[in-house]
Amino acid sequence: MRLSLTTWNINSVRLRIDLVAKFLKSARPDVLCLQETKCIDDAFPMKRFKRLGYEHVALNGQKGYHGVAIVSKIPFDSKDIRTFCDKVDSRHISVSFGEKAQIAKPLVLHNFYVPAGGDIPDPALNEKFDHKLRFLDEMKACEPLHPRGEDRHILVGDLNVAPHENDVWSHKQLLKVVSHTPVETEKLKAALEAGEWVDVARDRIPMSEKVYTWWSYRSPDWTVGDRGRRLDHIWVSRALKDAVSDFKILRDARSWERPSDHVPVTVTLEV
Repeated sequence: MRLSLTTWNINSVRLRIDLVAKFLKSARPDVLCLQETKCIDDAFPMKRFKRLGYEHVALNGQKGYHGVAIVSKIPFDSKDIRTFCDKVDSRHISVSFGEKAQIAKPLVLHNFYVPAGGDIPDPALNEKFDHKLRFLDEMKACEPLHPRGEDRHILVGDLNVAPHENDVWSHKQLLKVVSHTPVETEKLKAALEAGEWVDVARDRIPMSEKVYTWWSYRSPDWTVGDRGRRLDHIWVSRALKDAVSDFKILRDARSWERPSDHVPVTVTLEV
């Protein structure tokens, strides 16, 4: 069975539902994971997704901020929500696919929105940055994020860290900028290693190549200088490493009318 899955920080699902519809009609992924939905569960545009063929929805939303969702053409066997740093702030949701989706070996999918961390890269001066570092530490320690052996797990989302030198437009200029500071990149890599995850983008694209998924709204023209960062990630457990058949970043979506500052990232697996 071929399974395509997209992760996208949509920066308000209600504001950009037409962009989401445009993407789904074109790309037709089996599963779409959204971050920063910015609405309570009752306000989520469920009917629109169902009309588009995405009948199965798992939500963890809150008013005005954060929020994650998984919408799918295929049914879930189960859903789960975890909290981190003792905060109920809608940053995680997971589902499992199995018998209901006619998938012989179960598949677990985690969707994350890691805290952005504010502007000052000092946890003593910036509570938001401290929260981000503690969140990454808890991801590393979280046992359900440690797939082993034949466990078939996928972790996606806006992880708000660009871990490698060529995941940002200028490694030297961004070393003291939140999302690329050494303490953040080391903690994200530690979480990846603790779970024995495979970073799909860097497994398929050489480290020597620049790869971005986000471009700031602060730049009047995002294409000038191409000052991007790779903040959106897809990780798979080692049991799924050889199942990956395709990987795409839809850069063009950053030029759509009233876009998100993030673009869709899609993986295709033979499951």
